[in-house]
Amino acid sequence: MFDYKKLFDLSGRKALVVGAGSGIGEASALGLAAHGAHVLCGDLNLEAAQRVADSIRSTGGLAEALTIDIRDSAGVVKAIDALPDLDVLVSTPAINVRKPLLDMSDEEFDRVISLNLKGTFRLITSAGRNMAKRGRGSIITFASIRALTVEPGQGVYAATKSRSPANVPYIGRRAWTSRCPRKCDRSCVVDTPLTAPIAANKEWYDAYAKKSALGRWAKPHEMAGAVVYLASDAGSFVTGTLTIVDGGWTAVDGRFTPPL
Repeated sequence: MFDYKKLFDLSGRKALVVGAGSGIGEASALGLAAHGAHVLCGDLNLEAAQRVADSIRSTGGLAEALTIDIRDSAGVVKAIDALPDLDVLVSTPAINVRKPLLDMSDEEFDRVISLNLKGTFRLITSAGRNMAKRGRGSIITFASIRALTVEPGQGVYAATKSRSPANVPYIGRRAWTSRCPRKCDRSCVVDTPLTAPIAANKEWYDAYAKKSALGRWAKPHEMAGAVVYLASDAGSFVTGTLTIVDGGWTAVDGRFTPPL
């Protein structure tokens, strides 16, 4: 008989959360640790990652901090290869250059693509190879509501999150066909450092809040539930798909033209 009490039990599993120093990554790390996972808090900012790891350990959880730059291909491979027993990978980092598409430079385009798209690719392929050899593991990446809807100033960012064959969700689906269990969480507007420029503009902030069916922004911890679900036995038969956590954003029509 299957023990349903252990559906969300992550005891004995090792999870790497990239971008764990803040926002959704921090919430994901805390959520996984709370359910028993040994969490490796990876971030470009080691001090921020260490703060989260210390917070986990202060409540009796297992955690370590490490520096990882997903723009560095060799560095990613080295970091992942040092974790041959990795059970869960959660990738959250993303950046945006908010400006009209016609004003975007090659350097700015490359910066967004290198982190959001190529960085995710590097993590998926590096972790996926090891997980495929073991015949187990979960890879969870974050897309965005911008995979479906876009506004001025987010053209390139949206391209890295959209439904094109080369995007974040579809890279993951291809990984699934290579025996690497993989799930993607499509999130909405979450109160994080990435969205700080929006939150600083009251009109823009309020417009985003009204766009949600719930009439508010999401908090980072509201993304953690989906991560724990997808990493646990509760989501063991969920793979190669998208889990939408957007407060009803994509079900409600609305628009705001931001200041650029």
